[in-house]
Amino acid sequence: MKKIALFAGSFDPFTRGHEAVVEEALRLFDEVVVAVGENVSKHALLSVEQRCRLIEDVYRNEERVRVASYSTLTGDFAREVGATALVRGVRNTVDFEFERTIEITNRRLFPELTTVLLATPTEYMHISSSVVRELLAFGRSVDDYLPQNIKIENYIK
Repeated sequence: MKKIALFAGSFDPFTRGHEAVVEEALRLFDEVVVAVGENVSKHALLSVEQRCRLIEDVYRNEERVRVASYSTLTGDFAREVGATALVRGVRNTVDFEFERTIEITNRRLFPELTTVLLATPTEYMHISSSVVRELLAFGRSVDDYLPQNIKIENYIK
């Protein structure tokens, strides 16, 4: 049976840290579904469609990565795509505490799903989508924070 993991987030935008988590997940699973969720509580830089297109461009040559968007509970979407694991990246103890709380809730609602916490590599620990958005707001380059060959201006309308 194919081992499918779901890596869900807002990915606004998808960063080198996210990319590192996907690469590690591909070592553990046969397929990784990168799922872009709509977070109505955040002011988005990119539309869901733009975020999906950016991630698809990063993985255009990797057949084991699928990109999708969703607007349901993450666990419900995991069931829909046949995932047995939820992959989450953690940069620090604050991330760990947040993800642990979500894991407890998901375990109660979706006991068949396993949450796998993957540590972000040290060189990307300082990168977050919110930092990228702030740098962009002040007209700074974010090339070092995004996957190679991704130019954010190609996705912003």
